[in-house]
Amino acid sequence: MEQTAIRIGVHVDALGHSQTGEALASASRDDSAIRADYQKENAWGLLSSIDLHDCDGATIRDAEAIKRFVVELCERIEMKRFGECTVVDFGEDEKVAGFSMVQLIETSCISAHFANATNATYLDIFSCKYYNPFEAAEFAKEFFGANDYRMNYTLRV
Repeated sequence: MEQTAIRIGVHVDALGHSQTGEALASASRDDSAIRADYQKENAWGLLSSIDLHDCDGATIRDAEAIKRFVVELCERIEMKRFGECTVVDFGEDEKVAGFSMVQLIETSCISAHFANATNATYLDIFSCKYYNPFEAAEFAKEFFGANDYRMNYTLRV
């Protein structure tokens, strides 16, 4: 049986416009096509990589805010947290300095790095339980006050 990976990306600016300049109405954030592919491919899991740009500097430098984000994200996408969220501030190189976060979930893990130099957030959500990646990206954009985001998702088959 031949298996193919499905990977799709979208970039959304502060006004909710995609790379092509089209406004992304709530209907276009509908995940029904992704869900259908997930089921059709009998995917083992879904990975979303969400790059958030121009985030609020105070929020991404606040370990307690990051932990709150994880709790709220897990509630929103219906994931069960396993253990405590780990948030560590490190990075000798100024380019990569900032908090890193890992949260195990029953169906895999959520991780992120928060880059102080650029006020960017690099969030990865991997789960073998389906979730809406658009909902996760929009929530992260709102929580961290990002100007825009770029999201790629991959079905793990």
